[in-house]
Amino acid sequence: MCGIAGIVSADRGGVDTSAIHRMCQTLVHRGPDDEGILVRDGAGLGMRRLSVIDLSGGHQPLFNEDGSIWLVFNGEIYNFQELRIELEARGHRFRTHSDTEVVVHLYEDLGADCVKRLRGMFAFAIYDERRRRLFLARDRLGKKPLHFALHNRQLFFASEIKAILAVAPELATLNSHALLQYFYFGYVPDPNTAFGPIQKLPPGHTLEFADGAINIRQYWDLPEYGTHTPHSEEECLEELQRQLEEAVRIRLIADVPLGALLSGGVDSSTVVALMARASSGPVKTFSVGFRRDDFNESPQAKLVAQRFQTEHHELLVEPDIVETVEMLSRHLEEPFGDSSMLPTYYISRLARQHVTVALSGDGGDEAFAGYDRYRVHLHERSYDWIPSWTGSLYRRFVHPWVPYVMPGRNLAYSVSLPWADRYVEGVSLHAFQREMGLLSNDFIASAERLGSPLDLFHSYLEKAPARDPLSKVLYLDTKTYLPGDILTKVDRMSMATSLEARVPLLDHVFLEWVTRLPVEWKMRGGTQKYLLRKLAERVGVPRQVLDRPKQGFALPLVHWIRNELKEMILTILLEPRTLQRGYFNPAGVRRLLDEHFRERRDHSPRIWRLLMFELWQRNFLEQSAAGVFPLPFSHATSLSEEAR
Repeated sequence: MCGIAGIVSADRGGVDTSAIHRMCQTLVHRGPDDEGILVRDGAGLGMRRLSVIDLSGGHQPLFNEDGSIWLVFNGEIYNFQELRIELEARGHRFRTHSDTEVVVHLYEDLGADCVKRLRGMFAFAIYDERRRRLFLARDRLGKKPLHFALHNRQLFFASEIKAILAVAPELATLNSHALLQYFYFGYVPDPNTAFGPIQKLPPGHTLEFADGAINIRQYWDLPEYGTHTPHSEEECLEELQRQLEEAVRIRLIADVPLGALLSGGVDSSTVVALMARASSGPVKTFSVGFRRDDFNESPQAKLVAQRFQTEHHELLVEPDIVETVEMLSRHLEEPFGDSSMLPTYYISRLARQHVTVALSGDGGDEAFAGYDRYRVHLHERSYDWIPSWTGSLYRRFVHPWVPYVMPGRNLAYSVSLPWADRYVEGVSLHAFQREMGLLSNDFIASAERLGSPLDLFHSYLEKAPARDPLSKVLYLDTKTYLPGDILTKVDRMSMATSLEARVPLLDHVFLEWVTRLPVEWKMRGGTQKYLLRKLAERVGVPRQVLDRPKQGFALPLVHWIRNELKEMILTILLEPRTLQRGYFNPAGVRRLLDEHFRERRDHSPRIWRLLMFELWQRNFLEQSAAGVFPLPFSHATSLSEEAR
C-alpha cells in the first residue's frame, strides 16, 4: 500500500525532483517504509511505500525490461501470481516478486485494457516514455483514491489533494457546487473535489494525458441487476459461500501480519468466520467500544471472537473528543461529515499496533440492501398510489401554509413525492434546507449555477441497469455513497495509521454475481440482507449477532453534542468569523441549535456536518492558504483508553 504522486508536462523539462519530493512528504503516513522518485524529460513520478508483499524488493518506480515504461502503484493485485505465470510464458522477465510488477508487463501487452485483467484495489500511474503518455487508473469501486489537475500544460496527480496543493497552492480555488454537495450529502461525490481545478478520477475509469490533452474513459460498470435466478435457495447459498470464500482467501496473501476489523455486525462477522476457515492459525481480530452501554458493540464482537477462537483485542475508548475532532479535521482535505470516521480511526490505530493488513466487512449494505433507508423509503413509505398531480398540488398550495411546528409536516411533504425524489431527498439535507434555511440564499444561488446537487443522484437512478426501485437505489449508492463516504472514510482513517484495509465483500467478481441476483434474495419481506444472513448462520455466526438491530459503527454522537462538544459548537457555529463567511443563514443555524439543545428534535447529524465544515475551513484550508500544510497524522493523539 502506498501514496503516489507526480507531475507530467506536455513539454519537455519543467519538472524537478524537489517538487516530487515535496508531494511525497505530504503522503508519509500512507507509506512510512520507503520513498521512490524518478524525474526524467518532463515527467516525474513519486511514491511512499507501505511494504506488504516482497518486503525487500518491490521498490518503486518499477520498470519494464528496457526501462521505457515506469510505474508507481497504490493498492494490491490479488490475482498477480496467475498473471505472472501468463506473462512469463509470453517472454516477460521479472526483477521482483511483488504484485506491482505484473501491471507494468500487462500494460506492455494490453495497453489501457490492462486494467480489465486486474483483480484488486488500486490507483496507479504509468508513464510511457516512448509515446510521452501518462496513464492513470483507479479500481472499479473506488477503494483507493486518485486526484488530478491540469494546470499550465502540466498534469498533476496524487493519492491526496494536499500533495497537489504542496506544489501548486494556486489550485486551492473553492468549488461552490462541490461544497453545496457536501452540505447536502456529507461528502463530495466523484468527480468533484472541494477545489475547482482539482478532480477525482471516478472509480472504474482511466485517464490518458498526451500532447496536453486529457482523455477519460470508463472501463467497468455494474452488470444488469436481477438477471440470474438460482434454481433453489440451497444452490444460491452454496454459490454465495464459494464466491465469498474465494474473495476472502485471496485477500489473505501478505508478507506481514494480518487480521480483521470486527464490529460485531453480520458483515464483519461473516468475513471473520470465513477467515477462520481459511487460516492455519488463530485470526487476529480488533474491536472498539465506548463507555456507554447503548453505544458499545464490543460484547457482540467478543461473542464472534469466542465462537471462532480468534486472538481478540478490544478497546474501550473515552476520547478527549474536542481534541480528537480538532486533530482529524486538520487532515481532512475536503469537508467530511460522517461521524463514524472516529471509531474507524480508533479501531485502525488499535489494529496497527498488531498487524499491517486488516480485512473489513464494508460493502455488504450496498450489495445486499442492508441500510434501513431502503426499507423505510421504498416499503414503509410506499405511497405511489397517490396521483402525481395530487402531490404536486399539495407541495405547491398546501404545504407552505402548514405551520412549521405541526407534527408530520415533513412526512406529508415526503410522501407527496414520487419514489425517486423521495429517496434522494431522504439521503440529503434538502428537506432541512427547505424547512429551516440553514444555508444562505447567496451561497445557494452561486452553487446552483451548475445545477442542483440532486441532479447527479437522479442521473444515476435514470441510467441504472435495473428495473425495480430497490436495485436502482443500490446502484445509486454504489456509485455515490460507497466511494464518496464509506470507502473514503476507510481509506483515510486506515492510512492515517499506516494500516492497509482490504474489503472482500467488494471483490468485483463477487459483487458482479451478487448484483445479478433478483431483489428477493437481498430483501425478503421485512428481512434485509436475506441471503447474507443465511450464509452467516450457515458458517456459525452467533444467533445474538444475527438477531440484533442494525447499528452501523455506533458512537454516542447525540451525547457528545449535548455535552462535551456543546461549548465548542455554540462558540464556533455562532461566532461572527463563521457566519460572515457567507455559507450559513444565521437564523436557520440558530433555530437548528435551539431545537437540538432544547431536545425538541435530534439534529446531531446536521450539527456535526456544519461543525466539520467550519473546522475544515479553519484547520485545513486556512493553514494551506498560509502555506502551512498539516504534517502526517500523529499516532500519539491523547486518548483515555483501556485495552483488554
